[in-house]
Amino acid sequence: MIKAYIDSNKDRFLSELFEILRIPSVSADGKYKADVRKAAEYVKEKLIAAGTDRVELVETKGHPIVFGEKIIDLSKPTVLVYGHYDVQPADPLELWNTPPFEPTVRDGKIYARGACDDKGQFYMHIKAFEILMKHNLLSCNVKWVLIIYPFL
Repeated sequence: MIKAYIDSNKDRFLSELFEILRIPSVSADGKYKADVRKAAEYVKEKLIAAGTDRVELVETKGHPIVFGEKIIDLSKPTVLVYGHYDVQPADPLELWNTPPFEPTVRDGKIYARGACDDKGQFYMHIKAFEILMKHNLLSCNVKWVLIIYPFL
């Protein structure tokens, strides 16, 4: 059941991951401020689509915090998923074999800025949550805190 869902949605999962990897959410450079906001909005949309009941962008003096929660039963444990949706600058660009914001698959691995740190990691958690929700298997509460540090 779960494996069949993963198999039938693999292309969508990869497409969505590639979409967020294409967003140059470089928080350390002010010229990417709109892209950082775009990444936060994208994450918010995907959390809602996965089944998170309450999702909001918490405004700060800097970039927003993406906060979400799915509370199934207050007597059950709560899992916190923490991560960041920004990336470090890709410079020096000449050291990249392919453009840093154009995901490329080589030898079964995804190469792009943020593929491992941290967009790929928290996105995997969103997809796992989606699978649990689709199959009515979620057995705990879940809270999401996705930030850019420092956010103040």
